[in-house]
Amino acid sequence: MAVTGDSLSPGPTPHPLKIFDAARKQDKFIYACAPMVRYSKLAFRQTVHQYGTDLCWTPMILAKEFNRSEFARDSDLTISTTAAQPPTILQFGANTPLELARASSLAAPFVSGVDLNCGCPQSWACAETLGAALMDQRALVRDMVTETRQRLRQDGWAVAKESDMESTRGRSVSVKIRVHDDLRKTVDFLDTVIGHPQFRNVDWVTIHPRTRHTPSTTPIFAEALEMLTQRYAATLPLLLSGDVFDLSALPIRSTRPPDPDPSTPRPSTTHLSGFMSARGLLANPALFAGHAACPWEAVETLMCKVARAPLPFKLALHHVQEMTAPGMGPDKRALLNKRERAELNACGSMLDLVDFLDAKVEEHTGRKGMRRDL
Repeated sequence: MAVTGDSLSPGPTPHPLKIFDAARKQDKFIYACAPMVRYSKLAFRQTVHQYGTDLCWTPMILAKEFNRSEFARDSDLTISTTAAQPPTILQFGANTPLELARASSLAAPFVSGVDLNCGCPQSWACAETLGAALMDQRALVRDMVTETRQRLRQDGWAVAKESDMESTRGRSVSVKIRVHDDLRKTVDFLDTVIGHPQFRNVDWVTIHPRTRHTPSTTPIFAEALEMLTQRYAATLPLLLSGDVFDLSALPIRSTRPPDPDPSTPRPSTTHLSGFMSARGLLANPALFAGHAACPWEAVETLMCKVARAPLPFKLALHHVQEMTAPGMGPDKRALLNKRERAELNACGSMLDLVDFLDAKVEEHTGRKGMRRDL
């Protein structure tokens, strides 16, 4: 694991279930940053956490490579040993119980929990029986999460779900799924993977209500989500992933009257515990702080985080390109116009990027640019 800071492990972070429990008691949603290939790196996770994101996923990491290669561990997982380390869930791609359990054992000292990817629809992943291909392997998924929990328990981690919420060694085990065309298969999958409601195999489930073959341009299947949440919300927390672009236009409505304000969804009126965003946060890291469009201060925050947890230049540039273009939500305001975005795209180095943004921050906001913080 690549580490930024002075010690070899991060400071303690709250057990993820404690975060869920605190939100439930306040009737508030949990907000999560989705696992995004290349983009869910430390600097970005720190940025979205500063703007109200409660839980941050890493990009999917292949358990087999994580187990066998120190280089893979260092390049795939970067952590912070300072207070800036957000509660982090490491998502693994795996297809055998032993590989997932071993990788989780290696990762446990550095993260708050581990998550099994059962939702990635990319053809290469499915060809390797990873991601969404696991939705047809319910017994295998059950065996992977139960062996992982057993291995973590043997290693001394607190994985007894709610009874371990107060433990500094508490760790979570979860899965992220898609749905089937025939929802009866999804129910069979979840019944098998979750297990007995009082002794469940996973701490929560993130549901992306699209099938393996549904393009992201197609709206999520609201009816499927409603059916699944009604069936399982009393058993364990459920997060929704998909089409989360704006807090004022969440892809779900309150459905359990009476509600004093039916226009404002809440956990107690939706069956959901929270929301996970990918493209929405990429365009607007301040989404969960209530910003309808990305503010300049979020760009400055990201660049300050990058200075301390470096990203490759092309990746940093892509983040800024996403943040300064029209957003994914109803508010299509852009920080830069088309001509300015062309100038941004012409930046050839990190120094060029900092100089460009320094000038634009001062030009658009009247404040001195970012160099005061870098």
